[in-house]
Amino acid sequence: MRLAKRVANLPPYVFAGLEKRVNALRAQGMDIIRLDMGSPDLPPPQEVIDALYQSAQNPNHHGYAGFSGIPALRQAMAAYYERRFGVQLDPNTEVLVLIGSKEGIVNLHLAFVDPGDVTLVPDPGYSPYAMGTYLAGGTAVTFPLLRERGWLPDLEAIPAETVRRAKLIWLNYPNNPTGAIADLEFFERAVAFARKHDLLLCHDAPYCDVGFDGYRAPSLLQIPGAKEVAIEFNSLSKSHNLAGWRVGMAVGNAQAVQALGQVKSNIDSGIFRSIQDAAVSALMGDQEWMEERNAIYQERRDI
Repeated sequence: MRLAKRVANLPPYVFAGLEKRVNALRAQGMDIIRLDMGSPDLPPPQEVIDALYQSAQNPNHHGYAGFSGIPALRQAMAAYYERRFGVQLDPNTEVLVLIGSKEGIVNLHLAFVDPGDVTLVPDPGYSPYAMGTYLAGGTAVTFPLLRERGWLPDLEAIPAETVRRAKLIWLNYPNNPTGAIADLEFFERAVAFARKHDLLLCHDAPYCDVGFDGYRAPSLLQIPGAKEVAIEFNSLSKSHNLAGWRVGMAVGNAQAVQALGQVKSNIDSGIFRSIQDAAVSALMGDQEWMEERNAIYQERRDI
């Protein structure tokens, strides 16, 4: 058999390789402290688990749940953005439910990147930004995040010819792995940069609700006109300790959301209905739990 070039040239997912190494060391009796994937080690709120159980008792909730997410979940995601950021979203055209944000991040490239196209990816950065590019036949060109700039990129320093060939650019704040944060002034510059160069501005924001010392991260979509050029990815994995449940969202530019949805509808069949009902509970329930969880994280950080 002959593999496709896209697979033959695709490196193994870095965390999958690390997991094999960790499992091998544990089999040898070693106690391993993992610092690779950021997976919450606390459970989600009990009411979310209860909502999953109650929904699963409904015999009508075990079929296909639809491609774009049940209306109640898309409405809950829109309500979250309005409550948390003051950003208004149309749940029918500007919100798409994802099987975790990673799935949407990779699939977005299939909607926008043709063979030979360029994407702009931060270094260091989350590897699916580049891997999604390669799967679509494009080329990922990195731009540096430097300590002396507070881990924020100098967008104007990206070579003009590279920008001219680019289809989209990735940002991620609060940042993984540096922990850096970005303010609204930086996001304003990023939106202007994307508009000037006809780029889709992709912001990966799964850590926006994990903050210390009272810090609350903004959304890029708070910038006036951002929805004209930007799509933001978010996830309940980190905010509500639902990493294994695989619930994410893509929100923002309606054309980008629609294009991603078109790709997804040809690839997957949506999230199990009861997990979606539980996600509604997570987003619409008492959010004080989140502050208590962050306080635990801060205590650990300060030790």
